[in-house]
Amino acid sequence: MSNLRTLVFFATPAHECSYLPDREATTMFVDPRADVDKRLYSQLTALGFRRSGSHYYRPHCEHCNACVPVRLKVNEFQPDRSQRRVLRKNSDIECRLVPATFQERYYQLYAHYIEERHWDGDMYPPSRDQFISFLVEGATDSWFVEMTRDGELIGLAALDMLDDGISAIYTVFSPEMEHRSLGTFAILWQIEEAQRRQLPHLYLGYWISECRKMNYKTRFRPIEALRDGHWREMDTD
Repeated sequence: MSNLRTLVFFATPAHECSYLPDREATTMFVDPRADVDKRLYSQLTALGFRRSGSHYYRPHCEHCNACVPVRLKVNEFQPDRSQRRVLRKNSDIECRLVPATFQERYYQLYAHYIEERHWDGDMYPPSRDQFISFLVEGATDSWFVEMTRDGELIGLAALDMLDDGISAIYTVFSPEMEHRSLGTFAILWQIEEAQRRQLPHLYLGYWISECRKMNYKTRFRPIEALRDGHWREMDTD
């Protein structure tokens, strides 16, 4: 079994940054041959790593530190007025936690979401192999949250259970349901699930101050940022 002392890391060549124009990015990966169990994955997450399928990675850019790992302290979280409104609006949605496996209906929702909302991004065009390699492969203690209304699947959130929290991986939803703010609803549900399991943190991935699409993360408070190897509460006012 691998541990932090025995892990080998690799860095990619510089490539175009997916978030900030006119910048190059470098990514550090854990050796894909490493045997990463839940304990090691939890340690890596606390060090700022994320999981994409079988790959564990974090930004490793020479001249840029814009990507900041963030996590929410769930026991101190209190929803604001807007978030309470989202909860009320979606009180008719049933959420069910199921193992992260491939189902055609999951893929169809995923594909529709990518085609409508991310047709100009790295994940377009979607494919079944892409869905599996991103959200199913490499699963350790990995789950999907099915969001259904009147029996219809309208949202799907992928998450990983860690020793000290939940890692929010990705959320897709029917574009026709955009008015329901299902992305926010999925995070609120995961906060409640972490509280139910007495897990202190919800890891929300990376936050970039210059990237508007990531602004939503700082609306969940209190939120901590990993800087210089230490988790510190962010001033989001």
